[in-house]
Amino acid sequence: MLSALVIDDELFAREELTELLEETGKITVVDQASNAIEGLKKINQLKPDVVFLDIHMPQVTGIELLAMLDPDIQTRVVFVTAYDQFAVQAFEENAFDYLLKPVDPKRLGITIQRLIKSDNQSIQQYAPLTPPCLDQVPCVGLNRIMIIATDEIEFAYSDISGVHVQTADQVATCQLTLKVLEEKTPLVRCHRQYLINIKAIKEIKLLENGLAEIATSSEHPIPVSRRYLKTLKELLGFY
Repeated sequence: MLSALVIDDELFAREELTELLEETGKITVVDQASNAIEGLKKINQLKPDVVFLDIHMPQVTGIELLAMLDPDIQTRVVFVTAYDQFAVQAFEENAFDYLLKPVDPKRLGITIQRLIKSDNQSIQQYAPLTPPCLDQVPCVGLNRIMIIATDEIEFAYSDISGVHVQTADQVATCQLTLKVLEEKTPLVRCHRQYLINIKAIKEIKLLENGLAEIATSSEHPIPVSRRYLKTLKELLGFY
């Protein structure tokens, strides 16, 4: 039995697909999500075997969500979309499975058989479809969800409560890992637990033992470890 998460901003579409999946007796729908931000959180928490992902959603699309996934999370994705000639062509060229809305039960059956047969095979890489860089990251604050532009972020850091991003005037908990932020945004590593926006550096104070400390544009102190100091200086043009 495969576990599945259904992500779609249309309530009727989510419930209809969930019902069709449960009726097969081969898929257990562990949860649903009404948007990409909620879906990302549930993928990280539940780690389902397969995600049935709507492409066209507001704020963050299904394709953008894929770019936000930690590559260490092993899950398959079945795209669900209204007919879109270019999207379907891209799916077929890269051997991705997809379902057209409204979902046909017979076509769904073929998809499920493919999922079962590929259960022990390597996970498909979605890089051919996803943008190389993220323009925005989903975050949560006090009783609110925020979409923060990456160029507004001064730095990001991780602690026991999760990953956080700091702008000039606010801090928010991010739904992405530091690894994804490093690979998909302009933020660069300066410490095991910190990423910095080069444009937000006001000064670097050189300390003893090869260590350093960054002062950001809004006067936040950021540690720099010996391991990353040389690379950071080179990025700034100091050799």
